[in-house]
Amino acid sequence: MPEKINATPLVFFRVLGAGILFWCVKFFIKEKVEKKDFFRLILCGLLGASCNQLTFFHGLSLTSPIDTSIIMTSAPAVVFVFSAIILKEKITNYKLLGLSIGAIGAISLIWYGQVTHGNSSFIGNLLVFLNVCFFSLYQVVVKPLMNKYHFITIISWVFLFGLLFIIPFGLKDVIYNTNYEAFNLNTYLVIGFVIVFTTFFTFLFNIYALKQVSPSVAGSYTYTQPAISFIIVILLTLLFNNKTYSADINIFKIISCFMVIVGVYLISKKPKTAIT
Repeated sequence: MPEKINATPLVFFRVLGAGILFWCVKFFIKEKVEKKDFFRLILCGLLGASCNQLTFFHGLSLTSPIDTSIIMTSAPAVVFVFSAIILKEKITNYKLLGLSIGAIGAISLIWYGQVTHGNSSFIGNLLVFLNVCFFSLYQVVVKPLMNKYHFITIISWVFLFGLLFIIPFGLKDVIYNTNYEAFNLNTYLVIGFVIVFTTFFTFLFNIYALKQVSPSVAGSYTYTQPAISFIIVILLTLLFNNKTYSADINIFKIISCFMVIVGVYLISKKPKTAIT
């Protein structure tokens, strides 16, 4: 839909729409937030509902969904790095080896976007990786709030503050640079799907998962993204003869994906010997 609405207005509508839905649910949860926790919530809004979404959608508009899904698998490794820095998680031999292997795979794929002439893009891949960094840092920063507040309370404030950060960047495009005359029923349905399913429910499930498990465990499910993306591309090619991204599946990307997954597996492996 780039000819109708670009990435920034789409993010604006996404955060606004999902934020309204979260606050509608929040209405039934009577819970106050302590003043000392608002700075952390503001930071979570910047990282989890503003920066990560802007970089993701701008990156996705420039690169291939295949590249995007592979780069997203680096999330648990990035979470580990931030956990080691912020939460002082111990660095072990397995984790250090896994981080090295995963980093080589992710960096190789980003570099591949600079030298290829297909749908891959260096800038697009880099923006998607920045999205991973922002969201991974958000998962680490938000975790301490999980023990104090209901997850609906947290995500409602996160989206409110995220919207405040997006307004300076997106309001002008929403008003002046969006081709509303070209909108049809399908356009509104797609935007509605993005708001309800890929934003409201996705963030709802993610914040609930963070309430139950560690950020690393919650992020580990990104392993499924490349497989799902490969399947969707194959189905589009076979059923609808849509070969837009079928050429993006190649041995280089499969190897890069494998390296990232192996790296994250080693990071998640139970340690035996710690590095001091």
